Amino acid sequence: MANYRGKNDNFFNKTLSFFLAIFLFCTSFRAIKVGARQSFACDPQNKLTNELTFCKTTLPIDVRVKDLVGRLTLEEKIKLLVNTATEVPRLGIQASEWWSEALHGVANTGPGTKFGGAFPGATSFPQVITTAASFNESLWQEIGRVVSDEARAMYNGGQAGLTYWSPNVNILRDPRWGRSQETPGEDPILSGKYAANYVKGLQGNGEGNRLKVAACCKHYTAYDLDNWNGVDRYHYNAKVSQQDLEETYNVPFKSCVLEGNVASVMCSYNQVNGIPTCANPNILKDIIRGQWNLNGYIVSDCDSVGVLYDSQHYTKTREEAAAITIKAGLDLDCGPFLKDHTQGAVNRSLVSEIDINNALTNTIKVQMRLGMFDGEPSSQPFGKLGPNDVCSPAHQQLAIDAAHQGIVLLKNRGRTLPFSAKRYKTIAIIGPNSNVTDTMIGNYAGIPCGYTTPLQGIGKYSKTIYQQGCSDVSCYDNEHFRDAEAAAREGDATVLVMGLDQSIEAESRDRFDILLPGRQQELISRVATASKGPIILVLMSGGPIDISFAKSNPRIGAILWAGYPRQAGGAAIADILFGTKNPGGKLPMTWYPQKYLAKVPMTIMDLRPNKKTGYPGRTYRFYKGPVVYPFGHGLSYTKFSHRVVKAPTLVSVPIFNSRGLKNSKISRNHVRVSHTNCNSLVLGVHIDVENTGLVDGTHTILLYSIPPTGKLATQKQLVGFRKVHLAAGSRQQVRVDIHVCKHLSVVDQFGVRKIPMGQHTLYIDDDVNYSISFQPKLGELKS
Repeated sequence: MANYRGKNDNFFNKTLSFFLAIFLFCTSFRAIKVGARQSFACDPQNKLTNELTFCKTTLPIDVRVKDLVGRLTLEEKIKLLVNTATEVPRLGIQASEWWSEALHGVANTGPGTKFGGAFPGATSFPQVITTAASFNESLWQEIGRVVSDEARAMYNGGQAGLTYWSPNVNILRDPRWGRSQETPGEDPILSGKYAANYVKGLQGNGEGNRLKVAACCKHYTAYDLDNWNGVDRYHYNAKVSQQDLEETYNVPFKSCVLEGNVASVMCSYNQVNGIPTCANPNILKDIIRGQWNLNGYIVSDCDSVGVLYDSQHYTKTREEAAAITIKAGLDLDCGPFLKDHTQGAVNRSLVSEIDINNALTNTIKVQMRLGMFDGEPSSQPFGKLGPNDVCSPAHQQLAIDAAHQGIVLLKNRGRTLPFSAKRYKTIAIIGPNSNVTDTMIGNYAGIPCGYTTPLQGIGKYSKTIYQQGCSDVSCYDNEHFRDAEAAAREGDATVLVMGLDQSIEAESRDRFDILLPGRQQELISRVATASKGPIILVLMSGGPIDISFAKSNPRIGAILWAGYPRQAGGAAIADILFGTKNPGGKLPMTWYPQKYLAKVPMTIMDLRPNKKTGYPGRTYRFYKGPVVYPFGHGLSYTKFSHRVVKAPTLVSVPIFNSRGLKNSKISRNHVRVSHTNCNSLVLGVHIDVENTGLVDGTHTILLYSIPPTGKLATQKQLVGFRKVHLAAGSRQQVRVDIHVCKHLSVVDQFGVRKIPMGQHTLYIDDDVNYSISFQPKLGELKS
């Protein structure tokens, strides 16, 4: 609790002493009530506040928020504009910390969460890029639900907040980006569905406007460069076309707000087309809050307001920086900048108290929706969650299930996998990631419930011989390569666990190449030559790696990509290797060859290729060159076949015959999304899926569309996906819904979204083709 100075000093000191005594009493009887919260707003025992309007839970939240904002002084208001919000003792409001993280489990990255005591750790789920590879919407939502259970439990124990600045839904545009591990990948539809489902899981399905915890989608927008070739995120001006913003970069954020009903959006450090994102009223006030109707608050990335003044020199004074961001639509500053300089901005008439009131209305409304002004937390929904609800067996099982679903089998030559424990009694385990712990959980993580390394996981199936080979993933020397070769000659089979860690790819650390670090390739090749049995390569990484040498090496029988697979990732890897689980993950990003990088500086944001300059384009939707492994690639221990059994062959797209269109020329090539009724344009595609192999398996159906040819068209576009589990020899019919306006539209150079007329081709895994023709239809429609 921060210090307070003013006319109520004496009362505050007495109150502090009282609460301190209560705290000591509670902690001394921890066995009776573990982790009880010290204090809370609108305590019915506090005579100062129990009659105040903002504490009356029977009133609408808007009425309560207006009452509270109206009672605050300007000085008090300004102190509430930052993440470390100070207390207002005269109104019974305690200090609060907005900054907590829950990217793939409750984390202690932000100051709002602290582990220890009754909460020594929390369930760590696979890093986002790994979970995204499952292509399983229900899994993402269930993970969110479990994470928010644990967050609420820790809040009830006084060790966490209720506002979590997660998920990260930026598009993975460049394979070198150090934060690729935090994202759902390169596809906007996939990223949007991940965002909406994870947010729904976190925020819960409370009645009306209530929130379980408040999620935050970040970092808006066109943010995917941290520190590359002398350019960093604090100084970078992303030059982005309206076409790419609307068609790709903004899509996950739009889904977050419109489908996930997220409580917050975070603006990024970088500029977009010369304007800092946190100071741009067009993308904050007009788009997020205006077009998308955000029901929540907008927060800056930490110190972003200071960055636009100190690093970008966007304003001449600090007061101007404070004013321009608040007026642009920023509600909360992560950092002290607005607390330090907003009063000066008011004094200079750069910003008004009304602007500040608007910002506070948005933040306090979220706190009201969380129940933070509803009195005793234990009497509220989720108020009974406690230590037994964190790291529970069910939560840890879900985490390992998520790892099973996200691990991708990239190569399996001659059915090298799965291993037979009877045949391969001794396994040589080699590589710098063979016995790691923290590496498996990636960044933005907390303290896991426990670890199972790959060495430990494989050891449960077979006898192991372990050699690290390299001291760490940088693999600077070959001092221990001979020991690794000797181990490979002794084992019945060899598993090499290689890849990256946070020293190679991380926030503020982009890669300069996409090869394995140091002498890892040499170690793999030497061990592959020496081994008497089959060689399996297991890779941990967030971003893609050029492993062309391993793909083409006949001695390397199989390759697994595990991403960063969580606290017990080693157990999940072992289950896949020995066939206890059948891999079903698919790559959420393209794996490029190293030579691709020479043509794509990280500073070029364009997605489409440019024939004049030789720029090849980015992501599977626009890049047509050679790849190591394509987006969506992933093998199984069984085989699946598909057949479209029911879908429309002709779709008439209705066009508003309204006053605004009577004198307009209707293009037969495109229909604007704004000129049709999108709610009526949902197509059901029924697909028959059969497991034609000998073992049970989980399969992801990836449904793509190739639009009619034209300068606006993508090469292809993911339009839907479904996860299905099938026993060997069985079949099932599934339905994939295609929302035409979202999934089959294209965007012109002005950012206008249109539905191409003509023939759209649907296909699955390159082996099922189905055509749907679209034609415009004039008629009277209700908007």
